[in-house]
Amino acid sequence: MDKNSGGTAPRTDVVIAGAGPVGLMLACELALRGVRVVALERLTEVDETIKAGGINTPSAEAFYRRGMLPALADVQKEAFGRFHSFVRQRQAAGAGSVRPAPRFAGHFAGIMLRAELLDASDSDFHHAGPADEIGFVSQQALERLLAERAAGLGVEVRRGVELTGFDTDTDGVTVHVGKAGEAGDAGGEELRAGWLVGCDGGRSTVRRLAGFPFPGTDPEITGRQALVEMTGADKLGMGWNETETGIYSHGPVPGRILTVEFDGPPADRSAPVTLEEVQASLRKVSGTDVTVTKVHTATRFTDNTRQVTEYRRGRVLLAGDAAHVHPPFGGQGLNLGIGDAMNLGWKLAATVHGHAPDGLLDTYTAERHPVGAWVLEWTRAQIAVMRPTPHSRALRKVITDLTGTVTGTTYFAKKISGVWHRYDLPGDHPLTGRSAPDLVFADGTRLGAHLEDGRALLFVLTDAPGLAGRAAEYAAGYEGRLRVVTASCPDRPELAGLLVRPDGVVAWGAGTNEDALRGESRSGAGADGDGSGADGDGSGADGAGAPARTAGTATATRTAPAATCTADELASLEDALRRWFGARGGARGGAPGGAPGGTAA
Repeated sequence: MDKNSGGTAPRTDVVIAGAGPVGLMLACELALRGVRVVALERLTEVDETIKAGGINTPSAEAFYRRGMLPALADVQKEAFGRFHSFVRQRQAAGAGSVRPAPRFAGHFAGIMLRAELLDASDSDFHHAGPADEIGFVSQQALERLLAERAAGLGVEVRRGVELTGFDTDTDGVTVHVGKAGEAGDAGGEELRAGWLVGCDGGRSTVRRLAGFPFPGTDPEITGRQALVEMTGADKLGMGWNETETGIYSHGPVPGRILTVEFDGPPADRSAPVTLEEVQASLRKVSGTDVTVTKVHTATRFTDNTRQVTEYRRGRVLLAGDAAHVHPPFGGQGLNLGIGDAMNLGWKLAATVHGHAPDGLLDTYTAERHPVGAWVLEWTRAQIAVMRPTPHSRALRKVITDLTGTVTGTTYFAKKISGVWHRYDLPGDHPLTGRSAPDLVFADGTRLGAHLEDGRALLFVLTDAPGLAGRAAEYAAGYEGRLRVVTASCPDRPELAGLLVRPDGVVAWGAGTNEDALRGESRSGAGADGDGSGADGDGSGADGAGAPARTAGTATATRTAPAATCTADELASLEDALRRWFGARGGARGGAPGGAPGGTAA
């Protein structure tokens, strides 16, 4: 696949194979930083096949930090309307299984978590600000919003075409493009780029052609999800239901069903899902004689669970399902992919522009691979709990008892919502590696809104000598890459400063009141604690109801010693700036990890 020379000059900086939510999110992140992007998508329009129905906290934070929250709030309002319509239909039909709708906090293997059991004083639930209110957003709605954003940012999205092959060399990648569905690349086009990113799903062509190892575990289930019209629906229970033959879910919108059978994977997963197949599975698992009269959309899935060993091979990278596959319980794939895109976007942009420090692009694998590995284990555990066997049923009872406690519900909700995660970054500050808390400043602005232009932020929150005295120096030295914001944060007087990466992750912090920083002297406020994070990618709702949120940031002003920035903390800031944003001043040659530098303009 490799060649010795690159031929003609690159026509674009990055080619992305796949323009679903992950590919579009990555394209937007790159375009926001002035990178030229071409995205290739074999589908001519958004795929209406039923998919993920919700996003988790890190995803909601990502969209909030890019100014997309109002649009998502409108989508969620419509989704809640459909959910309430479903409940009213059930009540009007007099279904015996109708019960008051609880405030959901997510589910584990179909075991619902009740929001009233959450420990509301846990600071991990208080860091995201307005993003805490968003969760019930479908994958299709999200894809449409991202497509609009990509168009506004000047991203070139080519539909009805697909990557058929590529050649790499020391200077870049030559991508072969053909019409979707046509064998070979005869008569196709060639695109020249500096980098290629495969966001082309679980059966990724890019992954296969690049030779990424893809180890994992083989499937043992057949799952089906569909939107249907049916008679006898009043015989079905709402939400998740376990039976002697499997698991099924009904709702949270009219006609939405999901079944899981444990008789092995399908003989042909790519075969069309028929009405007869959906009805037979629903009847088998539910034990009812419900009749499906029409199928609007249906899909088949398994628990095939795999992950590439590295997310980058030279000038080829992977994101989303191209890098990891697993069963869809909790809609985790969507959230995991959005986290990949947020992490990769700014790092690849810095590499393209030639000012990335050595090793920056390799931190993409270092940071995201452990998150993906955790999600795979989380989904495997759910399969173990869902099996209709005596051992699994016994385990399910134990988990059910645990989720009936405040401690248990809080544990599972933190994992599912993604607020637990922390990247293992250098530095001793309690916030380092975590998602930045959505601080409220004295002028009424919030931290999240300052990230909309995609640049890193250095927040100077003290007027004490040291950090404040060098703010102008940092701003000038990293012009275009870093913006310095001098502000007052009355609610967090213990914080002297924060360095926030473009993806919203805290790379450095300073402050002298360690007890307050760790949340040990406050109740139900702030955003640190042991587990708030940027990309946990547990899952939001997958159709079983959006995760309950505990909104807002605490507003009570706390008394603390005046924040200062010590000499050691300033030295640590210098290290963090070099580590993440390179040398001060102009661009530098050479891309990290031994590959050549950014592409020519």
